[in-house]
Amino acid sequence: MEFIQYFPEVFTFSNLTILILGTMGGLLLGATPGLSPTMAVALLIPFTFHMQPAPALILLGAVYTATVAGGAVSAILVSIPGAPANIATMLDGFPMARGGKAMQALHYCFISSFIGGMLGVLLLVFFTPVLSNVALKFGPSELFWVAILGVTVIGSLGSGSVLKGLFAGAVGLWLSTIGYDPILGEERFVVTDHLAGGITIIPALIGLFAIPQVLGMLEVTEHQQAKMLALESQSIWQSIKYNFSRIKALTIGSIIGMVVGIIPGAGGQVAGIVAYDQTKKFSKEKDSFGKGNPDGVITAESANNAMVGPSLVPLLTLSIPGSPTAAVLLGGLLINGLFPGPDLFTIHAQVTWTFIDSLIVAQVVMLIFGLTISRYCRFVTRIPQYYMAAAVTVLAVFGTYSVQNSMSDVFVMMTIGTLMYLASKIGFSPAPVVLGLILGPIAESNLIEGKLIAQSGDGFVAYFMSGGINLTLIALCLLSIGYSLVTELIRVKKSRENTI
Repeated sequence: MEFIQYFPEVFTFSNLTILILGTMGGLLLGATPGLSPTMAVALLIPFTFHMQPAPALILLGAVYTATVAGGAVSAILVSIPGAPANIATMLDGFPMARGGKAMQALHYCFISSFIGGMLGVLLLVFFTPVLSNVALKFGPSELFWVAILGVTVIGSLGSGSVLKGLFAGAVGLWLSTIGYDPILGEERFVVTDHLAGGITIIPALIGLFAIPQVLGMLEVTEHQQAKMLALESQSIWQSIKYNFSRIKALTIGSIIGMVVGIIPGAGGQVAGIVAYDQTKKFSKEKDSFGKGNPDGVITAESANNAMVGPSLVPLLTLSIPGSPTAAVLLGGLLINGLFPGPDLFTIHAQVTWTFIDSLIVAQVVMLIFGLTISRYCRFVTRIPQYYMAAAVTVLAVFGTYSVQNSMSDVFVMMTIGTLMYLASKIGFSPAPVVLGLILGPIAESNLIEGKLIAQSGDGFVAYFMSGGINLTLIALCLLSIGYSLVTELIRVKKSRENTI
């Protein structure tokens, strides 16, 4: 098989050195709030101009793989997701860290990332021709319902209240409409010039998570920090054994990650959130999610990394990126004179298979380096909270400003963050807001495209309500909404019984 034939190419001195440096650098970049996988890959593309195609793609692929996992480091240690894909990881990872289990959380993160990532790449290797046909079946109507499915899980991401989660998600959807209408070009809710460009995801992500966390750090007492310093140690072998014992969380995360990866444009943030939601629904310990349940970390990280390999299937075969980062990676291919399609696996087989093989090796390097840095998490937790608050503030401002070199983004970030801090005092969570902000443009753009297509066809209802994929997604949406409503009714009933 060509997959095995070109494997030795990865282990040449130059290629292996680039892969190791790219993986290590990707982990560090991913752990920096604001430097998302998409941005990290985009920043590196100019450096590949004068490189040979194989080393260039190995570098970009290693950084892509590592930054997805690296974003979990800041999510677990300081409750600030390094990228949108790590939002679900934070929900249980940070409570584990606050309970003295930061090392275990990071172990589970990197081990499950390795498992999910390996399964995703193997899917890319053995099922690319079949999966490319599946990707073609997702048009605007299917992508609209995928976004709506993501919206339906918003209620379960609130802090114990479905209604609060839905309201916070609705706020996120509204925030996504601020700016100019994509079709008519009219202003929507632009009350100041700082909002003329809309609210982009990175400033919102940093503001919603970093600023409330900074203000919360200033409230932490010495007694509370002392509790966080009482780290519970656990060997790597114990963590590996525990990880493999959580078959349900790993299976749900990996399968959902691979499925979402194939869908063009969905991305890791959808994979992680949906996997987290489904694992919670099938768990016998639902109430422990959001309070430090290891399954939350395991399923979210296995989903995020299982998405990476399949996201390259439509990219390499059809020029259709399966994620925002894969879209940037397309530029890396074109710069090196590589055009997606059959030629990649025939004329350019050596470059293509060397790149794919390098993704497997990158997973191993990521696991080794990730587990190594997990040992030093205690140094982060021992930093006095007021020093940590100052450092996070600097990173938040730097990460926000660097996206577009815009002070408007910084003002938006600070404003949203302050409002989120106040809302958190009455039980609202930032996760539904971010999810609404992410899914809003996906749903809106595909709804508009679908309406234009439907006008020349059988009509709006027929286009959006027919076809096996559409009907399946609609059924899943209804089941998700029904489950959330039943869960809320049960919660309210128990609350009343406890009051009586």
